[in-house]
Amino acid sequence: MVSPHGPAVTPPKAPESWLELLRRNAAVLQYTGRAARLVWSTNARLAVILGALTALAGVLPAAVAWVAKLVVDGVVAGIATAQAGGEPDLGALLALVLLEGLLVGGISAAQRGINACQSLLRAQLGQRVNEMILQKALTLDLEQFEDAEFYDKLTRARREASSRPLSLVIRSFTLFQQSITLLSFAVLIVQFSPWALGLLVLAGLPAFVAETKFSGDAFRLFRMRAPESRQQLYLETVLGREDHAKEVQLFGLGPMLLDRYRAIFRKIYGEDRALTLRREGWGLVLGLFGTAAVYGAYAWIVIAAVGSEISLGEMTMYLLLFKQGQATIAACLSAIGGMYEDNLYLTNLYEYLEQAPRVQPGSAERGPDPADGIRFEHVCFSYPGARRPALQDISLHIRPGESLAIVGENGAGKSTLIKLLCGLYQPTAGRILLHGRDLRDWSPDTLRRLIGVIFQDFNRYQFTVGENIGAGDVAAFGDQARWHRSAERGMALPFIQLLEKGFGTQLGSWFRGGKELSMGQWQKVALSRAFMREEAEVLVLDEPTASMDAGAEAELFSYFREHTRGRIAILISHRFSTVRQADQICVIEHGQVLEYGTHEELLELDGVYARLFQLQAEGYR
Repeated sequence: MVSPHGPAVTPPKAPESWLELLRRNAAVLQYTGRAARLVWSTNARLAVILGALTALAGVLPAAVAWVAKLVVDGVVAGIATAQAGGEPDLGALLALVLLEGLLVGGISAAQRGINACQSLLRAQLGQRVNEMILQKALTLDLEQFEDAEFYDKLTRARREASSRPLSLVIRSFTLFQQSITLLSFAVLIVQFSPWALGLLVLAGLPAFVAETKFSGDAFRLFRMRAPESRQQLYLETVLGREDHAKEVQLFGLGPMLLDRYRAIFRKIYGEDRALTLRREGWGLVLGLFGTAAVYGAYAWIVIAAVGSEISLGEMTMYLLLFKQGQATIAACLSAIGGMYEDNLYLTNLYEYLEQAPRVQPGSAERGPDPADGIRFEHVCFSYPGARRPALQDISLHIRPGESLAIVGENGAGKSTLIKLLCGLYQPTAGRILLHGRDLRDWSPDTLRRLIGVIFQDFNRYQFTVGENIGAGDVAAFGDQARWHRSAERGMALPFIQLLEKGFGTQLGSWFRGGKELSMGQWQKVALSRAFMREEAEVLVLDEPTASMDAGAEAELFSYFREHTRGRIAILISHRFSTVRQADQICVIEHGQVLEYGTHEELLELDGVYARLFQLQAEGYR
């Protein structure tokens, strides 16, 4: 609610009933089955072996305790026989000792096998989950990648989810193993007293309740700090990457950014420290309660042995069972608490994986009228949370064989227009037609095959030269003949031929032997990438030559027009000496089409285009 005299006031939350708590925890634990299916689908054979070894490791400790009891009782009987002048059966005693040794060796071997299975599954499952996260990213919309909330989900999923499914399954197997052990212990302890068994179980409950409570607190803290974690990761990138190093050093940003990095750590550490102290403090107090309960049971067993109610061997067995039973119950409850925590973290993974694209893709592979080219009909677009539209009432028509130049100030909406054409964004009003069909109805794969584009913020892949060019068409990624043709059209071939390894030269500085190019050379590589799509019907150059001189740009655009005959060519540029060669020129200002026509028509109009053209022309005189 909102107070008329101050800021918003959040009403206190009603306490959660036991029924609501159980229902919420049951909903959280639903991911145990999904994690088990994920592990099974990753490697069913290893999962079966892990299950068998876990069951074996669960049964053997009780067998060891039972044989130890037989050994002690055998020793006592042997001493009595020797004192009576008889001959003790040493062979039977040595056989029992050998059997106990074999059982202990079996426990060790089973545990080693469990560790090996877990290690192998951890590697395979970590890879599998990371693949699922990345594969999901390929299905999402560009708008989702520009959403801070989406990045928080992605950060949470990637930080913990790759290890949590296996952790959950391992803890499930641990619970299975310890439950079998506890059941076998219970069969023996109940012969002494059912109350003793109840006391043993009760001793571990307080610590379990506290651990579960603090696991939930830790998870809520983890979810809240996703933005801080992304800020830390970004600061690490700025301080440690070569593409930021020159400005960081030149402007002296390092100490300031490092202080900011430390401040985020101090905030996170302070929260972790407070939680850790509370968690361990309560764990100590409640753990002492459990220890007192177990030693009370010890005293009970000793008194029973002194009173001859049980034999010395039985006393030894019960003491061993209580000592191991306490550890077993603690392991069971810890596994349950850990499973609860893992399920909480897995909500991050499945919350991300179940996120659907905001726009459902179409399936059309052709339009009814290929001769119609591209139409923008009253197109509007607003970025999420923006106060004003990025584009307003845009109407354009470009036919096959025509070229269109788009000019305007930075932020006028030129690149947004191209992203809409490529299907990366969807109009908030109006529609865009290709071949007479709405872009929303086209199959994304088909649409992207028909459009070749280079954006002003193109990627500089840390690949070889050929692979950087081949990235323009995945279907021909390794086609060296097409690399050569595309590099020639993109004016990159002359400098590529001077490189020691030509198209096989590693680019960038991330990997050994990499060569860094000038920005102008990178732009030519990116242009060559756009030419890889030889079947593209629409070619778009979005400020592709900002690092080239005017002469090189004019030469490129002449070459570009020659190799795009019969196709639609769209150019965004600030150089009017190049723009004037286009068939039509569109001037955009504040997201609206301000002027539209040929170079001559716009000069006669004596408007914005004419003024900007004259200003730029003055600079060359």
